[in-house]
Amino acid sequence: MSTTTKPYAPGTPCWVDLMAKDQQAALDFYKDVFGWAGVPGPAEFGGYAVMELGGRAVCGIGPAMAPEGQPEPPHVWTTYLASDDADATAKKVKDAHGTVLFEPMDVGSLGRMFVAADPTGAVFGVWGHKEFFGAVAVNEPGALTWNECNTRDVPAAAAFYEAALGLKAEPAEQMPGYFGLEVEGRTVGGLQDMADNFPAQVPPHWMAWFAVDDTDATVDAAVKRGATVVVPPMDIPPGRMAGIQDPWGAVFCVLKLAEQPS
Repeated sequence: MSTTTKPYAPGTPCWVDLMAKDQQAALDFYKDVFGWAGVPGPAEFGGYAVMELGGRAVCGIGPAMAPEGQPEPPHVWTTYLASDDADATAKKVKDAHGTVLFEPMDVGSLGRMFVAADPTGAVFGVWGHKEFFGAVAVNEPGALTWNECNTRDVPAAAAFYEAALGLKAEPAEQMPGYFGLEVEGRTVGGLQDMADNFPAQVPPHWMAWFAVDDTDATVDAAVKRGATVVVPPMDIPPGRMAGIQDPWGAVFCVLKLAEQPS
């Protein structure tokens, strides 16, 4: 069990959420796959559900909504990076040639957030905490364990995230071509070139990874509930991973961490 009890350092991935085309169906699917508990929230927050693992916040699932006459937003998991001041961070995003897609807005007394795209096209959110700082359950089966930016221009993305959010890209050991994103010397996420790992039609994006205690069993459970395997279970230096697309199109990764030598 891993529990976070204080706000995340600025730039650190602190939350993920899904705006679902069928919220109740998504709640049921992810409950079956990861054991999350959650119900649609109050109307003042658009019915947004805070999902919990053992009574601790792990992520959010809300209903997809679009302004009248606008297309329905894509069914994707969004990574949120922590900020001490959402408005100041939004200015830095613009100054670093990113695009603010939704201007900073208050979420009650919980925090202030906005959604942006980096110069290579990867979309992410920024969460300026107030009463709510983000995920409490992390790095345990059923909880968020990793976030990575997959891009087609690593130098441009690296320069942007350092200028806008203080994230510094450093080459990862044992993984050629992969970079760790660091905050104050601590690796909090990843960055990689999509060229050799993704089909040409897949746009740059942030990927959410959830920890599991059995990668193959999780894949089987998801498939039985209508999911599609996009990356079959395979061993990588950190452990055993797989890529899964939920029944409505949202892609996420699962990872069973490798046993560490004692």
